[in-house]
Amino acid sequence: MEATATGAVTALTEARWRGRTRAHEARVDALTIDHLRRRERGERHPVEDFLFTYYSLKPSRLRRWHPGVGTVLLGEGAREHLAERFHTELGEGVGLDARAFLAARPVAGFVERLLSAVASRPAHLGCFGLHEWAMVYRADRVRHEQVPLRLGAEGTDRVVRSHRIRCSHFDAFRFFTGPARPLNTLRPTRESQVDLDQPGCLHANMDLYKWAYKLAPAVPSELVADCFELSRDIRVLDMRASPYDLAAWGYAPVRIETAEGKAEYMAAQEGFAERGAVLRERLLEVCAALRGA
Repeated sequence: MEATATGAVTALTEARWRGRTRAHEARVDALTIDHLRRRERGERHPVEDFLFTYYSLKPSRLRRWHPGVGTVLLGEGAREHLAERFHTELGEGVGLDARAFLAARPVAGFVERLLSAVASRPAHLGCFGLHEWAMVYRADRVRHEQVPLRLGAEGTDRVVRSHRIRCSHFDAFRFFTGPARPLNTLRPTRESQVDLDQPGCLHANMDLYKWAYKLAPAVPSELVADCFELSRDIRVLDMRASPYDLAAWGYAPVRIETAEGKAEYMAAQEGFAERGAVLRERLLEVCAALRGA
């Protein structure tokens, strides 16, 4: 028996859900093994560590498989999931207790409002990743001290002064240096996030990973991993377009101070906006299923 659907509930045989569990664990192992090995050696990575330091989900939690809202696990082995929070007996199997989840995770309402608002807007693609440059503008110390600035401090400051900065994402803007803040044409705050976040923003699309794991285990683990992969890919562009010289780590720069670099950045940004739109819609489907359940 394969997966079957009855109304809004999908039932998975034990063979099916155990297969999905193994596939997810193998996928996450491949995604996290380099980080875990560096951590054992006490090494830092200026690009990849961000996914495990700024974002709070541990690799072991990312590796844990759960089917998400609206899915019932069949078979005697399904009872092992009863030890996990928010899981309960549903008919002949085990699944998510949506009511208990929503009662304990009021953030679900905020996530749905935010993602719906972002999905309703056109993508703005003209920021050129200048948020990273504004984070080191006229700074005494830079965030990644082990990485040199590609243009030096003075060259970096000239790039900032010669561009119009329009950062709409609060969690990027809050890291701007004091002298850089007045140069931004917007004043994003946590309270205005729903009003300002837009689908072309690299950080808004990276944060799909954060919203996915904050809604776990209501979000299927495969979707959380999809969002992780998008965040990882965006992080690479974010840092390649930054003022840092990452040649020693194998990353060629996207020279956003040039016309060619701007075009390269916008093309990649548009691709990430398209990928983000698909994942955002899938997360909104989870939110709707939670309310419907």
